[in-house]
Amino acid sequence: MSESLSWMQTGDTLALSGELDQDVLLPLWEMREEAVKGITCIDLSRVSRVDTGGLALLLHLIDLAKKQGNNVTLQG
Repeated sequence: MSESLSWMQTGDTLALSGELDQDVLLPLWEMREEAVKGITCIDLSRVSRVDTGGLALLLHLIDLAKKQGNNVTLQG
């Protein structure tokens, strides 16, 4: 059973917590454009697991941020 995924934007950092798993990605996917506005860092230090669906979402978030003019680094 998958743990939930939560996220919080603080300044230019999007911090993710929980499992970045295809079973729990839908809420973040639906908010993806808003979630990446102004971010330059995605903090993964509180992510306990990532599957291929989670990796695909991360790549998409980075791509969206680049389209908004921001270079994104991964932390954690």
